[in-house]
Amino acid sequence: MTLQPDYERCLDTLYKLGRFGIILGLDTMKGILSRLDNPEKKFTVIHISGTNGKGSVASYLTRILSLSGYRTGLYTSPHLVRFNERIQVDGEMITDDEVVASYNRIEAANSGERSGTFFELTTAMAFDLFAEKKVEIAVIETGMGGRLDATNLVTPALSIITNISLEHKAHLGDTIAKIAYEKAGIIKEGVPAIIGVRQASAIGVVEETARELNAPLLRLGRDIHLRRSKNGFSCRCEDTAISNLSTALLGKHQVDNAALAVAACTVLRRDTAFKISDESIRKGLATTSWPGRLERVANAPETIIDGAHNPAAIKVLVAYLEEEQKGRDITLITGILDDKAYQKMFASLLPFCRRVILVEAQTDRSLDPETMRADALRYLQDVSVIRPIDQAITAARTSAWENELILVAGSLYVAGEARAAILGR
Repeated sequence: MTLQPDYERCLDTLYKLGRFGIILGLDTMKGILSRLDNPEKKFTVIHISGTNGKGSVASYLTRILSLSGYRTGLYTSPHLVRFNERIQVDGEMITDDEVVASYNRIEAANSGERSGTFFELTTAMAFDLFAEKKVEIAVIETGMGGRLDATNLVTPALSIITNISLEHKAHLGDTIAKIAYEKAGIIKEGVPAIIGVRQASAIGVVEETARELNAPLLRLGRDIHLRRSKNGFSCRCEDTAISNLSTALLGKHQVDNAALAVAACTVLRRDTAFKISDESIRKGLATTSWPGRLERVANAPETIIDGAHNPAAIKVLVAYLEEEQKGRDITLITGILDDKAYQKMFASLLPFCRRVILVEAQTDRSLDPETMRADALRYLQDVSVIRPIDQAITAARTSAWENELILVAGSLYVAGEARAAILGR
């Protein structure tokens, strides 16, 4: 067995690469993968980009494909509690031993003009391990954007763009159209694409990209139709209809995410050799879990954690609160990263809360809670700062009012630390 210090040493080395920031581009990644004998070409890929919902769609698909009998890989980011969560095979995260072995292989190949970034090396590890473990199909989530994202050296069987909103403007552009152009960069020549994009400016950019590349395009609301009912929903994609669908994930927005996964399955089983039954789709959607996304982690008082970390995701969270938690007192525990529009997030979310506790995630990207205090006081009087997340949770839960909801949101880092503190992991 690998000694734990070897594992910790690998992660420490990887995390230190974060100080060099984000470097978009494919040349360094291309060199690393070439020296590894291009592991990304040894399995079928579904490639997913978008602003929000990527992880949910990816989780639905991996669950359905595993139930259909395929050895399935999943690559997502960031992780909530452990690095190993980023790379999974058939629903199980990779082991510490596998992290060390793969890191050593990638580091040996990291010999180009520029060393790989944290995300580039982690992506290479995912491709390496999927090939090593003989994955048949891998669901790969982009890190940022798409066109110049480190994952964009795959040739997928299917591309999916979940939705688009303003994010990472310094890297992707300051308009919806510019960001759509970057996200649409995962579309490949002749490869089917599925999109959940809603804005006219974004749709135009994505559709033009698809036309230029002769990529068949299916769009939610035009080619993919939903019908909701009291007990679930049905989905029709072109000439295929599947009824009696449901999802265990909270929030009405998850039906849209599930519909993209259903459409992906109908495309796969029509245009490839994959065998995916309606029953596998039903069971897969109904049994998918995606930690840290509207996840109920405790009762008495009820405690929900959600990784909503930008204005678009907060809007979805607020819709859930209006529809499912209307009239309840809410204590919000929140910490936000320094590249997020926290004032807009506060304007949407804080009017629904009785009090807010401002915390600081264990990352150098976390905003100082004191910086946010004055903005929070614009919406409610009960604002406090308790920097350690575990202490904030204890304080909130021990002082909660009867039937009060404890909500943790604002960052996936905060969601991860909260989840670890509450579940003792």
